[in-house]
Amino acid sequence: MSHKSGFVSIVGKPNVGKSTLMNALMGESLSIVTPKAQTTRHRIRGILNAEDYQVVFSDTPGIMEPSYKLHQRMLDAVKETFEDADLVLFVTEVKDRTLTDEVKRQLEFSSAPLFVLINKVDTSSQEEVEAAVEHWKTTLHPEAVFPIAALHGFYTDVLLRAIIDKMPEAPPYFEKSDDVSDRNVRFFVAEMIRERILNLYQKEIPYSVEIAVTSYKESPDIDRIYVTIFCERESQKAILLGHQGKAIKKLGIESRKRLEEFTGKKVHLELSVKVAGDWRNNERLLRDFGYE
Repeated sequence: MSHKSGFVSIVGKPNVGKSTLMNALMGESLSIVTPKAQTTRHRIRGILNAEDYQVVFSDTPGIMEPSYKLHQRMLDAVKETFEDADLVLFVTEVKDRTLTDEVKRQLEFSSAPLFVLINKVDTSSQEEVEAAVEHWKTTLHPEAVFPIAALHGFYTDVLLRAIIDKMPEAPPYFEKSDDVSDRNVRFFVAEMIRERILNLYQKEIPYSVEIAVTSYKESPDIDRIYVTIFCERESQKAILLGHQGKAIKKLGIESRKRLEEFTGKKVHLELSVKVAGDWRNNERLLRDFGYE
């Protein structure tokens, strides 16, 4: 029996549902999903295994004009996925038919086949969807255009079959196991806490914080996790803590519940907040936070 293996890069502007699509294709909640733009900061690989294929998906940060060195690192992560991509999935929405200069530059990095995915078609009319399909066919000349609704799994099964068909014949790149990502547990713990911050806090707070898991102690009955939340200003620290510590307490309770679902056992979670001024432009801190 022949075996197919390949790398698939999922790209697009912020807030078009790339992470939702990744989770739908994987059948696992690997990438955090919130209504806010710039939710994804790191390249996240999802490894989908079957007897006769292995597809390695890369969910990438949204393509945007960089305002901070952090944003440039995020764009570098997108470029990195193009280097080994066997297929690029460009995700957009029905009513968004614009291509920014940055998106054009990023797409030009790859010579891999291109699929255009028009997401959230459940919110538009058939006429709007058909017009969007024709627009992208003439604008980008992709190998295929797929109208999908990733949140509801609409047409994602057809898309997955098409993706597998495009993969070259090759042995698996990663050892086949129960692991569905090359990221470690600490990474997903940090992402789950950041997801709760994105949902609980408003304005600049979610974009001004970074999460560091400073200690993770496992035992058969309980995991003890110690986390530092870094922000840029004292005023942001005050908002994160809240009056009499009520905001950070709520964050801790909701994060702990999510982590217990993830680990399948009890979790003791301790959160602290520190100020790291202008960390989004600090090369050393960006490296410490995993932005290579």
